[in-house]
Amino acid sequence: MAGRAPRAPKRDRPEPLPPLGRFAVVAARFNEEITKRLVSGAVRVLTAAGVPEPSVEVHWVPGSFELPQAAAHLARTRRYAGIVCVGCVIKGATPHFDFVAGQAAAGIQRVGLDTGVPAAFGVITALTEAQAWERAGGEVGHRGEEAAEAALEMAAFVRDLRRQHGKAAKR
Repeated sequence: MAGRAPRAPKRDRPEPLPPLGRFAVVAARFNEEITKRLVSGAVRVLTAAGVPEPSVEVHWVPGSFELPQAAAHLARTRRYAGIVCVGCVIKGATPHFDFVAGQAAAGIQRVGLDTGVPAAFGVITALTEAQAWERAGGEVGHRGEEAAEAALEMAAFVRDLRRQHGKAAKR
């Protein structure tokens, strides 16, 4: 079922991140016009949440398959409170779509699990270009904004956990 991602209830929303919290947005150039809209939405959400614009870095990679590689390198620097990965994979006539979309999702998840740095999945997987545009700010939501909100929420979760439990919660 298509639709907008659920938002955290206001009472559960985290306090803004400290000014030193940096975020990276990793964007796939394949289907670039759609991805540019995802990048704009992600940056807009991050800055609206109080992350200073100079603390938001945008990094471009060739396609969605490369998103996890770039996110992993960025996460290992320990410079970022969270990483937002955005891209767009549109199904064609071959199984290529399944491999790219599945590996992008699994790889982005692995970045967060292996490094402890939240890595959010903002990759549109659509059957048609029209469906992709609907998920890039149209009737069905905005995957760039939603991924940025997820990265903010998870970064606050990690921060709060570390405050409560000290260094034991760090990776």
